[in-house]
Amino acid sequence: MIHLQESLNKGINIKDMLTDQRPREKMLTKGVKSLSDAELLAIIIRTGTKKYNAIELSTQIFKEKLINIRDLYDISIEELCSIDGIGLTKATQIKAAIELGVRASSYKPPKYKIKVPWDIYKYYMEELRYAPKEIFKIVLLNTKNEIITDIDISIGTLNSSLVHPREVFREAIRRSSNKIILIHNHPSGCPTPSAEDKVVTNRLVKCGDIIGIEVIDHIIIGDGLYFSFKENMLIWYSVRLKGAFRNGKWKKTKETKRIFLWIRKNDKRYGNRLRYS
Repeated sequence: MIHLQESLNKGINIKDMLTDQRPREKMLTKGVKSLSDAELLAIIIRTGTKKYNAIELSTQIFKEKLINIRDLYDISIEELCSIDGIGLTKATQIKAAIELGVRASSYKPPKYKIKVPWDIYKYYMEELRYAPKEIFKIVLLNTKNEIITDIDISIGTLNSSLVHPREVFREAIRRSSNKIILIHNHPSGCPTPSAEDKVVTNRLVKCGDIIGIEVIDHIIIGDGLYFSFKENMLIWYSVRLKGAFRNGKWKKTKETKRIFLWIRKNDKRYGNRLRYS
């Protein structure tokens, strides 16, 4: 019998390998997490060619086309088919498996209740973290802080000319939602807000305050990271601090600052995250 490394060097059929080295048998005996990325891909590919076995084909894909496993999401069927030994059938199998994984990880349970910024991040992370363009959404909430629905407002670079308050609040009014959360992604992977992000947020907060629909947060999603305007005290509410938000301006007095610092210090139940009330 032949070891895994020898099979990679000699083009040996997987059936001739040691039983515990074959990807499928290894998964059954040791569990799916024991498999390498190439071995997982080999199981999806299923069969090799006269020239290469399934593990060699998988290794070839990683060497020629991918920097890391995340690139499997972006690679096209045409690019996969350009690899020797990968035809249309194998390419579609790979893309279908990746899409199934993405859908499973981004599944959204109904009546999902939002308590803290981390909840909204978890809910939308898989959907937005790999999006190639900026997607700006609004999330409509009911009085119990359960998600009613979400709506795409713009796709592309976020700026105040594209994100108009009329478009943002129209659906909130139609669905009788009295509070919303703004959310968008940064394709760069870094969730730090830009100057334009802050301008858009402030404009929508002011408009919401006037018409009675509360913008309770703006979440920016990066690659495994997020930024919450509320957690970082960049969103202020007249409801939370009486008289602190007037005429669209935040009155940064010592007293209001002291109150917010106290809230942040004492909200231990949610890991110092300001809770959505």
